[in-house]
Amino acid sequence: MNWIQNVARPRIKRLFAGRRDTPDNLWVKCSNCGEMVFHRDMAASLNVCPKCDHHLRIGAEERLKLVFGDSAVERIAVPDVPSDPLKFKDSKKYVDRLREARTKTGQQDAFVVVAGAIENKPVIVAVQNFEFLGGSLGMAAGEAFITAAETAVARKCPLVLFVASGGARMQEGILSLMQMPRTTVAVQMLRAAKVPYIVVFTDPTSGGVTASYAMLGDIHIAEPGAMIAFSGPRVIEQTIRERLPDGFQRSEYLQAHGMVDVVVHRLKLKAMLATIITLFADRPVTIDAPKANGYDPTARAVFLPPPKSEVHP
Repeated sequence: MNWIQNVARPRIKRLFAGRRDTPDNLWVKCSNCGEMVFHRDMAASLNVCPKCDHHLRIGAEERLKLVFGDSAVERIAVPDVPSDPLKFKDSKKYVDRLREARTKTGQQDAFVVVAGAIENKPVIVAVQNFEFLGGSLGMAAGEAFITAAETAVARKCPLVLFVASGGARMQEGILSLMQMPRTTVAVQMLRAAKVPYIVVFTDPTSGGVTASYAMLGDIHIAEPGAMIAFSGPRVIEQTIRERLPDGFQRSEYLQAHGMVDVVVHRLKLKAMLATIITLFADRPVTIDAPKANGYDPTARAVFLPPPKSEVHP
């Protein structure tokens, strides 16, 4: 009760009796330009600032709605894993952090895997949610990605990954790092089955996730301004003792240097995915080609030495 209600006459007090407090979530502040945007306007623009066009981060359910709209999707069950295999504790127990993250997001872990259709083309979509412990890669996330890949192979439909992560989950130690080779093998399984694998980079994508399955897609799409890196720019600058170029490790910079195929605005992302999936469906990519001395000219073996027949003294 404020001072006006304390000293006002009874008739005036009645004016304040039915007054409601204004909710504190009606306005969203852009993290780039600081503009305050009405929450309905921000939702209508898919969390893209109407003033500076900055792409704000969105959760897993918002991602799925962006791709599938109101269409029904099938939730893919993911195998259970031990919650705290190392009994890890820092300033807080790992099990407590997991409990808080599950309450906050309504998810069991960082990944959500669904089956649906884009422009009547079946597709498996995996979304990595940064709101769940920074989208970190642990045993549960590794199992979810492998499950998504196996489902895509079994159903012979493309796998689309929306990736956002801070890297490996330190609370699971070596068990987390083991997911990097495991998920890489899953990508090789997709390639062997000739199943398209499309990666959509969102802000941020870094660490061991970038160093494994995130950079192994057949096609790499990125949202504007997304940070895509292994180590952060400050760490790199301190290591090499040089100032990095403007826009370093951002989507546009990586596209200019060949690590990203295309940067797509969030409002146009669904249409781009539909076009790519339709092209894959109408024109299946074949990688069978004549091999000489075990050398496959269509393989991505840029780090392998050339065949002996091509070595010159």
